[in-house]
Amino acid sequence: MFTLIVPAALISIVLWTTATLRNVWHSIPRSNADFYLDDLHTRGGRAGAANPAGIFYGNSIGPRLIGAALRGVNRMAPGIGTRSALGVFFTPMPWKFSGRKTIPTRWNSDVWPFENASLVAYHRRGIDSDRPTVLLVHGWAGNGAQLFRIGDALADAGYNPVLLDFPAHGRSGGWQSTLPQFQRAIYAAASRIGPLHAVVGHSLGAIATMHAVARLVLVAPSAPPVLFLRWFAGAFGLGDTAADRMIRHVETREAIALSEFEPEWLGPRIRQSVLVIHDEGDRVAPLKVSKRVVSWLREGRLVTTQG
Repeated sequence: MFTLIVPAALISIVLWTTATLRNVWHSIPRSNADFYLDDLHTRGGRAGAANPAGIFYGNSIGPRLIGAALRGVNRMAPGIGTRSALGVFFTPMPWKFSGRKTIPTRWNSDVWPFENASLVAYHRRGIDSDRPTVLLVHGWAGNGAQLFRIGDALADAGYNPVLLDFPAHGRSGGWQSTLPQFQRAIYAAASRIGPLHAVVGHSLGAIATMHAVARLVLVAPSAPPVLFLRWFAGAFGLGDTAADRMIRHVETREAIALSEFEPEWLGPRIRQSVLVIHDEGDRVAPLKVSKRVVSWLREGRLVTTQG
């Protein structure tokens, strides 16, 4: 009798586990089409466009399981769920090691202490220091090595390009970062390399550069943080209530209102001319974001590309 009970119990456990995992799997959103993009609303709604945060993090098993775990924790303990979600949100994915590339011999790197981590900056060797300095910064989960080719072109054109790895990115120290910290890193870099002739920023780095006092080139600027936080919460199935808690937590932690990264707040305060470049097919940073940015700038010009 015992020999029959044990296999039956094992089979029951396997079947129950399989059914549970199947329910979890199917509970994870497979569609990210719950967001308005027409007017860049900050709350979810039904529309045909995909959630950019969902596209960014991907639709593989990893993000789905993370989403399921975050939803479970959020239901049982919203405070812990908020901190857990922000832990994921503040962590660049994929990790910085995966994007590291060999530094070309024509480039040199410097390490600067910064807050509780470090910053790494790349300079072209043999460049005269009296050339106009152009700072180039990457986006979320990117790194300065992505900008070597642009830096080379600027050096050939007579400029002094400096490429920056933001905290928790590339070769810089740390494992987590935030948009306000990106902004502070730009200030720290400017204090070390002298007056900036211009700043070139990509994606989230573009939003951070809008606080800089220099000529600006914004490449595919990211959505402002409140909107992207809501996209993030939606991509992991957390909803607007969790997004509201995350927004309040970030503002308390960073001691800055996230509204100060909105185009409506930044645009009128930027007195210099700004060039915005955006590809029409970008799904992670929709073109409508750049159109919104330009509409609030005193002197903004939008150049679109295809492919």
